Amino acid sequence: MSRTSIKLALLASSFALALTAALSAGAQPVAQATTSALPDANLYTSYFFSSGYQGVTWIVCGSTTESEGCFDSGQLGPFGQAGALLQSDPVEYKGAVIRYIYVVDDAAGSGKGVKLYVYKKSDVITSTFDTSTVTLVKAVPLPQLVGGASATAYLAANNGYLFVGTNLTPNAVEIQKTNLTQISTIEGFSPPVNVSGISTDSYGNVTVTFGSPLSGESGNVQIGPDGSGLGDGGGAWVMLSPTLGLSTSSLPTTDIFPVNKMHVRLKKNVATQGAPAQ
Repeated sequence: MSRTSIKLALLASSFALALTAALSAGAQPVAQATTSALPDANLYTSYFFSSGYQGVTWIVCGSTTESEGCFDSGQLGPFGQAGALLQSDPVEYKGAVIRYIYVVDDAAGSGKGVKLYVYKKSDVITSTFDTSTVTLVKAVPLPQLVGGASATAYLAANNGYLFVGTNLTPNAVEIQKTNLTQISTIEGFSPPVNVSGISTDSYGNVTVTFGSPLSGESGNVQIGPDGSGLGDGGGAWVMLSPTLGLSTSSLPTTDIFPVNKMHVRLKKNVATQGAPAQ
């Protein structure tokens, strides 16, 4: 198998710029390093789905300093089929705790479209209550992807980017969080094999995996925290998260170890110590 091309964004914003732009545009700001000190540290949000995954209900429960129970609830949608969801880490802003909820509708429009819905969840906590407000920020069509009733959607994120794919499409997309308009195609392989997973590690590295248990072909594209490409090649490579187990049900197996990947070289910008004078 050979890669055709990767079209990846190389833009990496500074922390301050990303935070300012994200809050003004309604996209996800960079999360705080710790969440234990946030006002909603003892609260949690659960989700459940209506028939056909066409609606999503959220409910906030837990405790404040003076009360406990379930405080607020609401609905997201309607969708053709809510195929994948992701909730961002929180950040405290102007007296509220802000999170973003991302929903991939993998049966949008005529039933075969894919659309990303971005919601802003704001929690204002007092000693006795949590008032939660969820508003739609933007619906982002993804015509680069194919959906349908039988589609399986894949969704992952790091601090700067979202990554979306389906098992009916031989490529994935990368979306910059700060503006939700910079969308790059992560192209796959020739001959084409469809996406079978998107995984991340704790540093924000991402792997898009291609192939299926029945295809006989597999590959991977790896992307760094800044959205730039790290590498690609054959084999159903994945990354592991510290908080969510990886399901292998749709992943192909890889029996051949790529020996050619095992080599170390000096970086181009590092001077070789002890080299003879020229």
